[in-house]
Amino acid sequence: MSRYPTTEEDDDHEGPSDTHPLQPAYYAEQALLGALLLEPQRLADVTGIEPNSFSEYAHGALFAAICGRPAPDPVQHTLDTSWLNAVLTAAREHARGLTASYLHRLIQVCPWPRHASAYARIIETDHARRTLHTHAMCLAQTASDVTLPHPVPATLAAVDALAGAVDAIAARFPPPSGHLQRIPMPVPISAPHNVEEAIDEEWLLLATATAHPADIEQMRWLAADDFSQPLQAGLWQSLTALAYRRAPVDPITVLWEAQQRGLLKLDVEPTKLLDLLASPAGSPQHWGERIVQRSLLTTAHQVGSHVQALTLNPTTTPYQFIIGGRRALARLSSVRTRWHQATSPAPTISSPRARTTSPPRASPPRTTAPPATRISR
Repeated sequence: MSRYPTTEEDDDHEGPSDTHPLQPAYYAEQALLGALLLEPQRLADVTGIEPNSFSEYAHGALFAAICGRPAPDPVQHTLDTSWLNAVLTAAREHARGLTASYLHRLIQVCPWPRHASAYARIIETDHARRTLHTHAMCLAQTASDVTLPHPVPATLAAVDALAGAVDAIAARFPPPSGHLQRIPMPVPISAPHNVEEAIDEEWLLLATATAHPADIEQMRWLAADDFSQPLQAGLWQSLTALAYRRAPVDPITVLWEAQQRGLLKLDVEPTKLLDLLASPAGSPQHWGERIVQRSLLTTAHQVGSHVQALTLNPTTTPYQFIIGGRRALARLSSVRTRWHQATSPAPTISSPRARTTSPPRASPPRTTAPPATRISR
């Protein structure tokens, strides 16, 4: 039998809940627990982890029982098993599958008890990976959940939770010295929402903005990156350019501006484009808010999926989690700011109050004679 228990052999405690191959961090958990059972005084060298840092619930319960009891005298510990029995009894209150034979096995599989701090660091790193993966998965799922009545507040709450997890990891894992590691690029991810619906709303925005160009000035929060298609993004830039130049705006002038910007490719029919721009409905503000909301949710979904991909790569280090996560969140920050600008009421500018001129204050009465005027010759 192998010295290190496999999933099949590990049947006398609450072992792994699935049949996936055991990961290196699992063996680090066993080694750390074995080191602490064999030499409990090594607990003073273990920092940065808690019972919930372990991937196995039974391991966390055993670690909590070890931390909850004073370390025995080293010499006395080698002579009897009273401390081990007390630890097992305390741990079994939360993990009934633990047995004395499994504790004995943990002691056997520990290579060196003096390496306890290194095992703890492995566990801490793996826990950081799992924590970040959980928050990223929650963000991606929330941003793509079409059943939520108010998806933006729920998504932003998940964004803040992910950002907090990244900051917590950064506080525990300083940047490595020497050569900086390359951060994996974001993986291409398809849009989580109905693309056809997004395209229809973008054309409605362009048509209503063409019919009401005066509203464009109040929509600086809408950017070309918020559009799902390059053509619609370019047409919005054409519209805003005409409005900011105070030039005439109608379907013909927008079509000409689009040609000057190189948007009229072979697959773009001018007649069809004119028909789309001449079919307004609703208000530009309404469609603009819909587009920036979809942009926010799409970007949030991409951020969550990208961070998930980072955590699923076993070669990614905590430093790469931190940098990659913060870069992804920075892309979302701009859209989030513009969303708040789009949905916040415009500030009211109060007219300045007329100032009343008050009479000058009287000077205090003189108590002495004024100095004599000096006359120069």
